[in-house]
Amino acid sequence: MRKHQELRVWQQVMDLVEQVYGITKLFPDDERYGLISQMRRCAVSVPSNIAEGAARGSTQEFIRFLYISQGSFSELETQLLIAQRLKYLENISVTLSAINQASAQLGGLIKHLKSR
Repeated sequence: MRKHQELRVWQQVMDLVEQVYGITKLFPDDERYGLISQMRRCAVSVPSNIAEGAARGSTQEFIRFLYISQGSFSELETQLLIAQRLKYLENISVTLSAINQASAQLGGLIKHLKSR
């Protein structure tokens, strides 16, 4: 069993979750059960899957959950772009940058685990 709290990528993504919750507070109330809910679930999914994968018994299972996290990053990125198109957010560059950095770090972890 790995300690997911010690993984730098998990720590980074926990910060990203806070960021997503903060920016979605700016959305109109009628998006509460739409884009707000979807973006928050995607953001929460990333560190949750890292944690679940780390708790699994094998490296292969861990890698599988890390790939699921990568998919959630792609969903979140798309949802940010939708929010920008709908004019709910003006500047998403900071959040996109955080997603890209954490995604790259996650990719590095996957590569490292595969090389073992």
